[in-house]
Amino acid sequence: MGGCVSTSNHSTCSSRSNGERVSPECLGISMFSRKRIRKTFSDPVTTLQHLTSIPNRIFKNGKSKTSCIFTQQGRKGINQDAMIVWEDFMAEDVTFCGVFDGHGPHGHLVARKVRDALPLKLASFLQSFDSKHNGSTANCCSVNKKLDAVDLDKDGGMEDKVDYLWRESFLKSYKAMDKELRSHPNLDCFCSGSTAITLVKQGSNLFMGYIGDSRAIMASKDSNDSMVAVQLTVDLKPDLPKEAERIKRCKGRVFALQDEPEVQRVWLPFDDAPGLAMARAFGDFCLKEYGVISVPEFSHRILTDKDKFIVLASDGVWDVLSNEEVVEIVSSAPTRASAARILVDSAAREWKTKYPTSKMDDCAVVCLFLDGKMDSESDNEDQCFSSATLQSNHSGNAVESDDGQNSEPSLQRNFTVRSTEENDTYKRIVAEVEANQEAMSTEEQNWLGLEGVTRVNSLVQLPRFSEERPRP
Repeated sequence: MGGCVSTSNHSTCSSRSNGERVSPECLGISMFSRKRIRKTFSDPVTTLQHLTSIPNRIFKNGKSKTSCIFTQQGRKGINQDAMIVWEDFMAEDVTFCGVFDGHGPHGHLVARKVRDALPLKLASFLQSFDSKHNGSTANCCSVNKKLDAVDLDKDGGMEDKVDYLWRESFLKSYKAMDKELRSHPNLDCFCSGSTAITLVKQGSNLFMGYIGDSRAIMASKDSNDSMVAVQLTVDLKPDLPKEAERIKRCKGRVFALQDEPEVQRVWLPFDDAPGLAMARAFGDFCLKEYGVISVPEFSHRILTDKDKFIVLASDGVWDVLSNEEVVEIVSSAPTRASAARILVDSAAREWKTKYPTSKMDDCAVVCLFLDGKMDSESDNEDQCFSSATLQSNHSGNAVESDDGQNSEPSLQRNFTVRSTEENDTYKRIVAEVEANQEAMSTEEQNWLGLEGVTRVNSLVQLPRFSEERPRP
């Protein structure tokens, strides 16, 4: 079987103000000293089985100490978006965030699998590099002086080494994730897949890896003290020349349908299928020989006091809202804990206004506030659902499983006390959600991504041989 190797340059995007240098003793992989590690990641299987016991890890609608997250099902069937915020990820000052947008018949399962497994793989590779480069007794606060005294100019400096270690960890974890999906015994990813946008924040350092068309932006103050939107990622779609060139070189085809000329898609060389609307994704193994890859783009930047918050979201948000509109909506939210929910509600209204005949896409949002604070009045706004406390949803159904035995409900709501100023907004949101849920029949709970009128489907049609192919 032929393979396709990406020639993409995984460049480092550094934004360093005032000549700020990366701290060599606290920015390297050795910052994850074993004295500070919250949980052992040496056994991924055991860890996956005990994810629900990990504190400060949220993946359902709610808030944490520094963030809020929210997802809402669209009108295409089961919600295929997933999200996560994991505070104290490996170390006390490290936060992992991610948004995953599934597509295809089993896209919801792929997105959840990646949400659960990818952070563990990243942590495992970071620890592996830590042990290899610093020894098993490395400590963030007591690094071997001989290591600090190394000639930084000889090998490009400590900053370049840090970038290399983090880049390699992201690349290897994404590769391992895709390999696991290919060989998964109970999850068919041949025509199903997921995007991924992941970040790790450690102090003022932001490391990012991403594939697909989910997006991250940052709100920052400019020289006039006005809030501006800074796009942190690139939508990795087939309309990018570099992506299209790689796909065509690997015998895949890239073209748009006549009725949606603005949407470039990836097609098999011998069949007008599946018409994938992104150039990189987990899964989608029917296209992996033809230029679609799971190699992430990587970036590293230094945050400053002017940087206020980061928003990660699936394309259900970006299809109807601009970067500037998202920054404005989050900035003007009455409480930080409600920002993600209000943003999704705004996207839902825009779908109805701009595309009244289209089926709204799923939306998932993570809002990470960079000053590490949440408003005090929001303590009663939304209950924080961590993995350690969330064992069942409010209707008493079991928590989701990778096998899909118990699918999550279309929307999780928190019936808690809300401030007076938000009662009207909340009631309107509830009314709209309940109306949408009543309008959706039981049959529509199945995957409908290839049916009806939609603005942009991730897939157009399944290959003719997809259901008859032998298991690998």
